[in-house]
Amino acid sequence: MPFQLMVHGGAGLVLQKQDYHDSIASVLASGRTRLMAGESALSVVEHCVRLLEDDPIFNAGRGSVLNCHGAVEMDAALMNGSDLTAGAVAGVSGVRNPISLARLVMQRSEHVMLIGEGAVEFARLEGAQFEDEEFFITERRRAQWQRAHEAAITTLDHDDPTPSVEKKFGTVGAVACDLDGNVAAATSTGGITNKKFGRVGDSPIIGAGVFADNQTCAVSTTGHGEGFIRTVFARRVAEYMEYRNFSVAEATAEAIKYLSERIGGVGGVIAVDSKGNWGRSFSAEAMIHGRADDSGVWVLT
Repeated sequence: MPFQLMVHGGAGLVLQKQDYHDSIASVLASGRTRLMAGESALSVVEHCVRLLEDDPIFNAGRGSVLNCHGAVEMDAALMNGSDLTAGAVAGVSGVRNPISLARLVMQRSEHVMLIGEGAVEFARLEGAQFEDEEFFITERRRAQWQRAHEAAITTLDHDDPTPSVEKKFGTVGAVACDLDGNVAAATSTGGITNKKFGRVGDSPIIGAGVFADNQTCAVSTTGHGEGFIRTVFARRVAEYMEYRNFSVAEATAEAIKYLSERIGGVGGVIAVDSKGNWGRSFSAEAMIHGRADDSGVWVLT
């Protein structure tokens, strides 16, 4: 079976493209090596998202945006296409890699999603890696939060109130098809700047920000979370393949078209099917993403 790997690091206006290009290329190369060695799609998407969470230029893990209290709250989810198992966490703090905590939820609990203090308690019981709060907070995010806080607004990563700054949606994700034809997907985010009231977006919601099924495809999204939730977006991509016999490329394009035309949603999506075919589409100005297969690595920012 041919293998395929795709990752994304957000959609929208990007100013420092080379920084993202280098990071995406490195993540793809690492994941490609693992897929070539026969590692499962599930393990590879977790690995790739962990690398993205550890890179402070992305809004996930270290480098996450700050909520209304100036603190980090993170969401993540992953799904295995071979048996439809899934794990998700929302509103967690202190956990170095929320995507790995989501996998622990999948494999070591009877649940799919854990949130807030309960998720953190579970993380401690399972021996997840924790970091001090300052590990997660960068000067860039602190300044971004300060501008939003002073303006008394809640913003997405791309909606900084200061002119001529980068305007990029803040989510990372990975999808893969392994040598056995199994697919998997993972998505992680720090959410939106200055968010209040325990807001949760689409990233940890199965069928909205992440989905995987060997019978159709694996999907990860980036964009305005509320729109992806309202349209059950990730599952919609799979349904276009299942019920309309679309290719994965056609399905991603049609889903973004629906999102844009039906509710004015903005964002992007990556997807792969169980035969190693791939698709991507976005309605934002750009999407930071790339792919890798047995022929090499391509960054498509």
